[in-house]
Amino acid sequence: MLFWHVPAPNEALLISGSKRRTGDAQFRIVTGHGCWVMPVKQKASVLSLSLREAEISEDCVTQQGIRLGVRAVAVFKVGDDQTSIANAARRFLSEQATMEELVGRIFAGHLRSIVGGLTVEQIIRERDRVAQEVKDGSHSEMEKLGIVVDALQIQEIADTSGYITNLAAPHAAAVASTARIAQAKADQEATEREQQAAALKAEYERDTAIKRAGFLAETEQSNARAAQAGPLSQARASQEVIEEQTALAERQASLAAQRLEAEVRRPADAEAYRLRTLAEAQRDQVRYEADARAYTERTVAQARADANTALAGSLRDGNQELIAANRTIENLPALAESAAEGLSGTQLTVLNGTDGINEIVSGIIGQGLAILNGLKPATATPAATSPPADGTGPLPRKVTRLKQDGAGSGAGSS
Repeated sequence: MLFWHVPAPNEALLISGSKRRTGDAQFRIVTGHGCWVMPVKQKASVLSLSLREAEISEDCVTQQGIRLGVRAVAVFKVGDDQTSIANAARRFLSEQATMEELVGRIFAGHLRSIVGGLTVEQIIRERDRVAQEVKDGSHSEMEKLGIVVDALQIQEIADTSGYITNLAAPHAAAVASTARIAQAKADQEATEREQQAAALKAEYERDTAIKRAGFLAETEQSNARAAQAGPLSQARASQEVIEEQTALAERQASLAAQRLEAEVRRPADAEAYRLRTLAEAQRDQVRYEADARAYTERTVAQARADANTALAGSLRDGNQELIAANRTIENLPALAESAAEGLSGTQLTVLNGTDGINEIVSGIIGQGLAILNGLKPATATPAATSPPADGTGPLPRKVTRLKQDGAGSGAGSS
């Protein structure tokens, strides 16, 4: 609207010609809202409340008489309260564009004053202190101007006489030396690391070459094995065939040996055993026949001797039994000869050796004794009487006992 004025947030509207006033000001201050301004009767002006910046560049002389070039920056604005706005409006409303210059001059004066009471070292080390003292020194003046200082910083201290340079020379030299040492150490470390890296690289290349050679050797071995696989398999197959053939030949040889053992050797051994057994049997038979014959002859001779003795006694005593025994004894050689002929004509195999022959001889002698006993009855009746003169009577008991003892002793001795 034409008569309705609204100030911006960073502006203050100053209305003069109105009866309404703000405090002791001659005008009305409106901020943050609009108001009616009567034309011709009232006049509205705008005062900026924005932040402003003033650069201060001033040659200052320190307490030591050393000239320094100090450059600082001050950040300020018009205060938001009615008093500050009224003070600033009275002083800068028509000269708002030159507000930074005017404020800068004020700060420059206070800066020269503060720097003149300090040494170069204090100014260098205590810049914040210098800035704070400048702000404190200009506070009353800024308050009268309606200005609020937000920040004041000293940005640069220039030394035209070289004092600061000379002052910093030892430290710069030490720092330079330290820097060179550090650079040398860094170069040394870098060199060592490069050497280690080169050594590691060489070691890695060596290991790689070794592994590559190993892989190549394994590959060649694998290729060689693959190339030899066919002949090796054929050789193994041939070896297995030869082993099987060898085993078959061994089995055949064993079978032939077993057959030879079963068909030739054992029958031959059996035949040899049979022949050896027959030979031994024949040998035993001949020997026992000879023994039997000798025994018979000895027995007959003994019987003859006994019979002759008994016959002589009997004849001398007239005993008929002795006469009968004499007859029996006379018939024993023929009986023993017949028995020997019977034994020699038979194919007799005596398996129990001497005992068998003794049994046979004993049997023959027993038969002879049986014949003799058979003759006893015939001679027993006339025993009471005298024996016949031809010796056909029974054998006397003494002769019978001698025959039996002779047969038993012969068998036992043989």
